Amino acid sequence: MSALQLVLKQRPALLRALCCGGTSEPFECVLDLLLSRGILVWEDYQSVQIPTRPLTSNVRDLLDLVYTKGEEACSLLLAAVGQVLPEAQKADLSFGKFSSMILDSRGPSTRSIQTLLADRPALVQNCREHIDGALEVLLETGCLSTKDCDEIQLPVYTPSQQVRRLLDQVAFKGEHAVQTLLQYLDQVQVTSGASQKKEKQLSAECLQYQKKLQSSILAQSHFLSTYGGTGRFSLDDIYTDGLLELAQDCGKSPVTLSLEDVLGLVGTLNEEADTVLISGKAGSGKSTLLQRLHLLWARGTFLTDILLVFPFSCRKLNTERRKLSLKELLFLHCCWPDCGQDQIFQFILDHPNLVLFTFDGLDEFKHSFSDEERHCCPTQPASVHMLLFNLLQGSLMKGVRKVVTSRTWAVGPALMRYLRKEVLLKGFSPRGIECFVRKHHNDPSMADRVLESLQSNTALLGLCHVPVLCWIVSKCSKELLDCDKGSPQTITDVYLMILQHFFHRQNLQVQGTLRAGWLKEHFDTVMHLGQLALEGLETSCYVFSGADLQRSKVTQKDVSMGFLIVSEGFTDASNCNCYEFLHITLQCFFAALYIVLSDSIDKSTILKLFQSSCKQESSLRKVCLKHCLESSLENRTLTGETPNLQITAKFVSGLLSHHHRDFLLQSCVPQTFEWKTKQVTKCLSKGIQKHFKSIPKPVEGEKKSMHAMPGFMWLIKCIYEMQESSIAKGAVAKLEVEHLKLTYCNIGPVECTALAYVLQHLRTPVGFQLDYNSVGDVGVEQLLPCLHTCHSLYLRNNNISDEGVRKIVERGIHCDNFKKIALFNNRLTDVSTQYFAHLLKTKQNFLSLRLGNNSITSEGAEQLAEGLRNSQSLQYLGLWGNEIEDKGAEALANALQDSTTLLWLSLVDNGVGNAGARALAELVKKTRTLEELWLSKNRIGRDGVDCLIHALKMNSSIKSVWLRGNNLSPEDVEELTKQESRLTF
Repeated sequence: MSALQLVLKQRPALLRALCCGGTSEPFECVLDLLLSRGILVWEDYQSVQIPTRPLTSNVRDLLDLVYTKGEEACSLLLAAVGQVLPEAQKADLSFGKFSSMILDSRGPSTRSIQTLLADRPALVQNCREHIDGALEVLLETGCLSTKDCDEIQLPVYTPSQQVRRLLDQVAFKGEHAVQTLLQYLDQVQVTSGASQKKEKQLSAECLQYQKKLQSSILAQSHFLSTYGGTGRFSLDDIYTDGLLELAQDCGKSPVTLSLEDVLGLVGTLNEEADTVLISGKAGSGKSTLLQRLHLLWARGTFLTDILLVFPFSCRKLNTERRKLSLKELLFLHCCWPDCGQDQIFQFILDHPNLVLFTFDGLDEFKHSFSDEERHCCPTQPASVHMLLFNLLQGSLMKGVRKVVTSRTWAVGPALMRYLRKEVLLKGFSPRGIECFVRKHHNDPSMADRVLESLQSNTALLGLCHVPVLCWIVSKCSKELLDCDKGSPQTITDVYLMILQHFFHRQNLQVQGTLRAGWLKEHFDTVMHLGQLALEGLETSCYVFSGADLQRSKVTQKDVSMGFLIVSEGFTDASNCNCYEFLHITLQCFFAALYIVLSDSIDKSTILKLFQSSCKQESSLRKVCLKHCLESSLENRTLTGETPNLQITAKFVSGLLSHHHRDFLLQSCVPQTFEWKTKQVTKCLSKGIQKHFKSIPKPVEGEKKSMHAMPGFMWLIKCIYEMQESSIAKGAVAKLEVEHLKLTYCNIGPVECTALAYVLQHLRTPVGFQLDYNSVGDVGVEQLLPCLHTCHSLYLRNNNISDEGVRKIVERGIHCDNFKKIALFNNRLTDVSTQYFAHLLKTKQNFLSLRLGNNSITSEGAEQLAEGLRNSQSLQYLGLWGNEIEDKGAEALANALQDSTTLLWLSLVDNGVGNAGARALAELVKKTRTLEELWLSKNRIGRDGVDCLIHALKMNSSIKSVWLRGNNLSPEDVEELTKQESRLTF
C-alpha cells in the first residue's frame, strides 16, 4: 500500500496517536523532522502550528497539507510519526515499508539559516539546558531584544517549546543572529561534553531499574481501577481532562492549566520549594489525573526529563508501622531492584533533579503535617510520617520534585508555606461532561440520549461536573432513561441509582428482573456493608481486612455485588486480600444507609453526627480507636474526619427526604424513620440559626453583611438534599442582612442549585457575592430561581460566558429587585453587550453594570451605547481592562451625554487615545451628575488632557479624573497638575 493510501486510511488513528498523549510534544517533534527534510517550508509550518487553536485542529491541518504534497511527503510523515511516538502509542498504526526510513538531515548547507532548519530536531533535543546562556549571548550582541527574550521564556512553554521559539525568532532575525547562536552552541557542547558523558554513564546504571519501574507503573496505570468494580476501563479510552486552575488569585483572571503545566514553571510562587499540591473536592478526579501522569511517563511521552518516578498511596502508607530508611521506603513501596540497589540509590541521591515522587490522597493520611521534627539523613530509619513530612518540606532529598493530591481541608498553613504552587482540580467543564459520556458509551445513540436527558435536567447536569457523579450517571444510563418519576435531582438520588444499578446487574446474572422492592430483597447486604462503612468512617479506615469484613458479617455474596474492590498492594495478617469501597463517597453513602435503616441506631447518633460535621478542622485527626457495634450505641462517638462525616450527613438528609419515604419504609419501622427525620430537621435548623446569630453588627455607616463560615454551604446542601421547602423557608426566615458573601468557597453548579433552593425563600432582597468560585454558565442557570430575591449579583472570576449573561438578562428583566451586577474577569465578548443593552433599555431601575477585564471591543461598546441612550437609572458603569479604544469611547461618551443619573465611569486600560479623550471631554462638559471618571493606563497624550482640563472648567460637579499611566512626560504631569487639581496622575 502506498504512503498516500496509508495516511488516508489511518487518518483517525494518526489524529488520535498525535493528540492522546496529553501533550503537543509528539506533534511538534514531527513538525521538526518534516522541516528538517524540507517537506514543510516556513509558511507551511506557521499555517499548521497555531498556538491558540486546539491541538486536534493543528494535527488535522498537517495531515491535509502533507496529503496534498504527495507520496514522498506522506512517506516521510509516516516515518516521522514512527520515530517520535513510543511503541504503546503507535500500536494501532501501520507504517508499511516506511517504518525503516531514516530521517536524517538534508546534508551540509552554505547558509546558517538552512543549517538551522536541517538540524532542527537535534537542536531542540540538545539545547534545552542552554537556553539562558544562548539568550544572554544574543542579547549582548544585539541579535535579540529584551522583549524577544521575555516572549521566548514565557513560563507557559516547556523547555523544548522555548528552544523552538528561540530557533524561530533567531531565523527571523537573519543570518548574523543564526551564526551567533550556532557558534555559541558549538562552544558549550565542547565545554559540557565531559560532564554530560559522566551523567550518561551514571544514568546507564539505572536503565534496567528504570525499565522495570516503567513496566510496573504501566501495568498499574493502564486501567481506570478507581471505579472499576463493574468493568475495567482502559484509561486511554475513558480519561477526560478536568479543569485545572492555579489556586492563587493575584487579582487576575484564573489561569487554566494543562497536565504539562502541573510541574512546569507557570504559577510558581515559591521557587525554593519542590512540592506541587493538586487539590479538589471528593470525586473531582485527583487520583485519576495522577494515574494519567504515571501512565504517560511510563510510556515515555511525558516528563521525559524525569528518569525515575516513585508513586505512593497515602492510604497504603497508613498501614506501615515499621521505621524505614528512605531507600527502604522507595524500594519496598514502589519497585524492588533486581540488583545494584546501592548503586541505584546513590544515583537517586546524586541526581534528585531526575526523580519525581507522587503522593496520592494526603487527606487520607492519619497524621497531621508537622514541621517540628527534622530528618535529613536518607539512610537513617524513621517513621513513615516523619519521612513524608520531611520530603514535602525539603529537609530530606532537596531537589526531588514532589506532587501531592489532597482535598483542600487537609492542607493547613504549616504545609502551605512549603508548596511550590497549588493547583485546583475543578472537575469537568460542560464540554468535558459530553466528552466523558461519549467515551463511556460505545453506542453513539445511547450517548445522545443520555446527554439529551442531562440537558433537560440542569440540576443533574450540574452534578455531572463532579467526575465521580458523571461516571455514576453514565454507568446507570438505563436507570436514568427509564425513570418513572423524573430524573435524579440530588446527590442522594444519584447514589440510590447506582445502588439500584448494581443490584439489577446482579439479579440479571442470578434470577432475572429486579423487582420494585429491590432494597428489601438486598437488605442484609446493605446493612452489612453499611456497618462496615460506618466503622471505617469512625476510625478513618478505608481499607478493610478479612477480620473487618467478618466482624460486620460481610459475606462473599455481599462482596460479589461490586461495591467493594480488592485493594491493590494490601494484604491482611493471614496474607488474604484487603478490600475498599469503589470510592470514599460510596463508603459515606453506605454509612448513611445504615444510620437511616438500622434499628440499633439511637436518637443521639444523628445529633452527634451533625455536631461532628459542624466542627471545622484544618487537618486530619490522629485517630486509632477500637470500636464495637455490638456494644451499647448510646455512647457512640463519631471521631472520623470531618469532611467525610459531612458527606455522610448530607446522604442521611437526602435519605430522610419525603421523596424517598415510601421506598425506604419498606425496610424500616415508620416511627423510627419519623423521629430520625425530625432529629435531622432540628439539627439543620439549629445549625443555620447559629450561623445567623454569629453575624456581627455592622460598622456605623456600612451595610449589614454575612460572610459564610466554612460549614454554611454544607448546611445549605443538606437542606437541599431533604427537598423540603418548609425547612428551606424556616432556615432563612430570620436572616436579616443586606449582603451574603460566599467568595472563595469553591462553589460550582452543585452548590448553586442548593443555594437557589434555599435562598429563593428570603423575605428581603440581599446582595449575593459569589466572586472567585466556579459558577460557570450551568451554575448561573441554577441560580436563576433565587434571582428575584437578589438586588446585587457579584460573579467576578467565575468562568461565565455570553451564554450565562443571556440567561441572567432573560430572567433579570422580570425581577424588580435585581439592580446591580459585576462580572469582572469572565469570558464575555461583544455578544454579551447585546443582552446588556436590552437590559438597560427594558429595566429602568438598573443601577450598576461592571464588566471589567473581559474581551469587549469597540463594537461591543457601540452596542452597549444603544442601551445607555435609553437608560434613565444607571449610576455606575465599569469597563476596566477591555479593548474599546477610541471608537468605543466615542460611542459611550455620546450615549451618556444626556444621562441624568451616571455617577461613576471607568474606562481604565482600554487603549483610549486623544480622540477618545476629546469625546469624553464633551461628556464632561454636558453632564451634571458624573462625579468620577477613571481613564488610567490608556494612551492619552497632552492634547487629550488639555481637552479634559478645558471641559472641567465648565463642570464643578466632577470630583476627580484619574489619568495615571498615560502618554505623558513627568514635565507634563507636573504642569497639568498645577492647572487642574482634580486630575490624578
